[in-house]
Amino acid sequence: MYYFGIDLGGTNIAAGIVDENLNLIAKSSTPTLVGRPTDEIAADMANLCKKLASENNIPLSDVAACGIASPGTANSDTGIVEFSNNIPMLNYPMVDKIKEFLGIDKVYLDNDANAAALGEVLAGSAKGAKSAVMVTLGTGVGGGIVIDGKIYSGFNHAGAEIGHIVIETDGRPCTCGRRGCWEAYSSATGLIKMTREKMEKTKDTALWELCESLDKISGKSAFLAMKKYHDKAATEVCEMYIKYLATGITNIMNVFQPEVICIGGGVCNEGEPLFAPLREIVYRENFARNSKLQTKIVRATLGNDAGIIGGAALCIGK
Repeated sequence: MYYFGIDLGGTNIAAGIVDENLNLIAKSSTPTLVGRPTDEIAADMANLCKKLASENNIPLSDVAACGIASPGTANSDTGIVEFSNNIPMLNYPMVDKIKEFLGIDKVYLDNDANAAALGEVLAGSAKGAKSAVMVTLGTGVGGGIVIDGKIYSGFNHAGAEIGHIVIETDGRPCTCGRRGCWEAYSSATGLIKMTREKMEKTKDTALWELCESLDKISGKSAFLAMKKYHDKAATEVCEMYIKYLATGITNIMNVFQPEVICIGGGVCNEGEPLFAPLREIVYRENFARNSKLQTKIVRATLGNDAGIIGGAALCIGK
């Protein structure tokens, strides 16, 4: 038996077919083209699944269910995306529309970060864990929480917005309207901002050689300058970034004490230059530091397929 997994993103719609063990059989994508009617986006989501099934000679009758990983407040009980700002949706009946367009009776919906967390628990770096927290470092800081093998999203399906815990009172403005949110410091966007600020203050740094201009800074710039040139300014940026990241991770650990915290997103490609000092700070500062049982801090392994596999994971056991 097979499942469809759909990852609805602001740039692309990605879909895949997975088997009952969450092995990815096939995948494809198509541009989201944000700004057009949502029904058109939903129709493309369904058509992408149909195309995949046809190309792989899998009858729709062999597909047990479809799971959708959506941005925003996705109500898994009603199947409605109550609000999404990146792909403008307000009380959109996503599940009913996909059922209509795809012709499948069983369709499930959840927030994309929640789905990715479940995917990591069932098929990724947190496999076998009863409790885990997924942290995604991208344009923002996303989060998903799994407790006793089930997604926790609060009574109103708007929970697990861990990027919006405040770590610096009256700090940097955040897109959510607050100031000092973890997202403003530990996202790739925050890292780029810190790098830019350092370059504006420091002319004698290899960052200028790497980036050439302030417009060409990426989330890789500071770590690359630190590793390649042992650059002092870049090292200071990286150390400050890791300190902010560790602050948020420690807060999460103190609240949930999960078996695993898995961290994903492009910044994680830095590997041990990121994870080694991060673990050192967190294990030194977390409240349960004297316990024999310590939360594992690992890199997420599903990568760009997290939304697809996570979406399909929503169907397991339903």
